[in-house]
Amino acid sequence: MIKVFSAPGCPYCHTLKEFLKQNGIEFEDIDVSKDENALKEMIEKSGQMGVPVVDIDGQIVVGFDKEKISELLKLANNKRI
Repeated sequence: MIKVFSAPGCPYCHTLKEFLKQNGIEFEDIDVSKDENALKEMIEKSGQMGVPVVDIDGQIVVGFDKEKISELLKLANNKRI
């Protein structure tokens, strides 16, 4: 399961989610600005208060690190955004 912790108005969150969609990757989008428990979960997992944070089967990526995310997802064809 892939979880994306994000917030509205975050350009990096938008870019990350578009990247996942373009590559056919299903994910759960969690808006931490509306869910205090999700915010706490994100901070516990990542040690960060900033978004986006991606949880890929327990592997945490802070920010939109396309290369690391691609590596974790084993994407064969990275598409440029």
